[in-house]
Amino acid sequence: MLYIVSALKPEAQAFVDHYKLKKSKLNNFTIFSNYNIRLIISGMGVENARLATQTLINNFDITDDDTYLNTGICGASRSYTIGELIECGGVNYNGIDHIFQENRPIISCVSEEVATPSYELADMESYGFYDAVIHNPAIKQFHIIKVVSDHFEPQKVGKEETKSLLFNVIDDINKIINF
Repeated sequence: MLYIVSALKPEAQAFVDHYKLKKSKLNNFTIFSNYNIRLIISGMGVENARLATQTLINNFDITDDDTYLNTGICGASRSYTIGELIECGGVNYNGIDHIFQENRPIISCVSEEVATPSYELADMESYGFYDAVIHNPAIKQFHIIKVVSDHFEPQKVGKEETKSLLFNVIDDINKIINF
């Protein structure tokens, strides 16, 4: 089973449309699923991502074949192109690097939208996801994969652009996670 955690509905909508996922509720969350995918919309922020990820962990049996994926958009420095797919190898949160895959970029998880180029990569949910999966030894496979949406100009990214950015890289994400 592939478990996907996305913060925003436009991020999730690309997967919903591509895989024809059906909508339901799980606790206070909206979840979309089919026979081999469960996608939950966490809402923005570390705590929301942690709670949504933990909700998936608590409500479904984990097998060795399961993959947990945190995906969505991120801001990035100009060394990255808009639409570029980034497989993260770690998360920096509160000044501490949490490395889980060597030789991959580290994303900074911040508490609010960033409008200045202070980071290489930044989002608002990756640490919450990471914190939930890393504390469950039954989870063998997890990924944080982001799509560059802007160069720290979040006001320029609309719902349709967000959906399109993710829709354009679904096949590439599948290759990375062997899905």
